[in-house]
Amino acid sequence: MAVMSILSCKILEDEILWILENDPSIDEIIVVENENSGEILDKMEKCGCTHKVFSLDEISEISQNDGNESENYTVLVCLLELGLHEWPEKLKNKVYETVEMLAPCSSGILLFYGLCGNVLGYVEKDFASRLPDCPVRILKDNSCKVVDDCIGATLGGSEQYLKVLKSVSDVGTYLFTPMFSIAWNEFVHLDKLHKDPEKALKMMKKTHEITGYGRVAKLNTGLSYTENFDDNIREFADTFGFEVMELEGNQEIFDKCYRELRTEICD
Repeated sequence: MAVMSILSCKILEDEILWILENDPSIDEIIVVENENSGEILDKMEKCGCTHKVFSLDEISEISQNDGNESENYTVLVCLLELGLHEWPEKLKNKVYETVEMLAPCSSGILLFYGLCGNVLGYVEKDFASRLPDCPVRILKDNSCKVVDDCIGATLGGSEQYLKVLKSVSDVGTYLFTPMFSIAWNEFVHLDKLHKDPEKALKMMKKTHEITGYGRVAKLNTGLSYTENFDDNIREFADTFGFEVMELEGNQEIFDKCYRELRTEICD
């Protein structure tokens, strides 16, 4: 059977779930159970997305069977923590390490990542010789450029990302997808900056003043798996006295890259 492993930052779990729900060719879905899988598993239960759950240690039980199951197609999902982005080299090491662990049970691995601090730009080349029987692919736009990050992928690639950044260059602007809107406390580290939350908040507000941040952009992805998007955006904006604007995103790059690797490993 063909097994595609999707290795992703948890911030893109909604985009993964959208793919899983919209591909009728999938025979089986497996989620790696870890500290990052709770939310996507809850969402799968709510939308009736049938799946199995394995620990990473149990993944070796998945075999590429012969016989009647040889035509089956399985998608395996493994999510990594958002906080890895603070340390690009740590992120790279974790991604490469996990790719090595998933490769023995995978026909191909799709990374739901971009350059991410310019540390993942050569991942396809690095694994081409190390894993000749398991192609490793990363998110690329229509110009075959690796996307900058998850926001760039949601906006449609590097060119569109640059246009958006130029359009909001008058004021420092956070760009929030639904998942970013529920993870903003982790994103701005309010709970880590100081033992006193109020003091931490004042410090962050001062930082925003110094750096010129005063706006949050609600990036409409068209996905509704993450609840209370409007309320979460408003909470963030009210906390820091930001204005709110809206931008449009889509799943085109995620869908394109997924379908390309599916074709590569299944045909």
